[in-house]
Amino acid sequence: MFTGIVEKVGTIDGVAPAPEGKRLRIGVGSMARLCKTGESICVSGVCLTVCGIHETALEFDVVRETLEKSTLGSRRIHDGVNIERSMRVGDRFDGHFVQGHVDGTAVVERVVSTPAEHLLWFRHDSHLTPYLIPKGSVAVDGVSLTIADLRKRAFSVALIPTTLERTTLSKLTTGDRVNIETDVITRTIVHRMSAMGSGRGITLDTLQQAGFA
Repeated sequence: MFTGIVEKVGTIDGVAPAPEGKRLRIGVGSMARLCKTGESICVSGVCLTVCGIHETALEFDVVRETLEKSTLGSRRIHDGVNIERSMRVGDRFDGHFVQGHVDGTAVVERVVSTPAEHLLWFRHDSHLTPYLIPKGSVAVDGVSLTIADLRKRAFSVALIPTTLERTTLSKLTTGDRVNIETDVITRTIVHRMSAMGSGRGITLDTLQQAGFA
């Protein structure tokens, strides 16, 4: 489990073929000494397992399905990636629940950058629409954000200076693709409500039976 609070921006410094996909080597500086093999790390929104550790870098095996369903399949040498280690018991919880399971992708539709604000508009995969709500949480490339505005197939987020400084989101330009993870609580409610409403409608009684009222 992660929180969407990025610890550092790592740099891809190696991409090699692997039996089931690719092996990525990511430079993370001194953080490498704090990690161990088998540990879960969120890499730009994707939960990966550390399979190798070097003095200042970590290695990850990425299977074909992950390469196809996330942006990791198109990442190249020198690309920056957002890095977050998994939560520990007793850690402060500053973002929102992030699993590192990418639900889909989105494309940067517009960047609005002025002295007063930095706003990103994304056109998202259509199947994500039911799980995106105004002022709700969303993880974009592993960064915990709040949806500022929402349209039928697009949403916007406003980035504060700290987010711009500490993540890769400041580098995004029109046409760039990002990983999207919708809020797990919203997904659970939507799935449960859909199941309850299938063929018999949603009533106060069904809501009470499911614990929502």
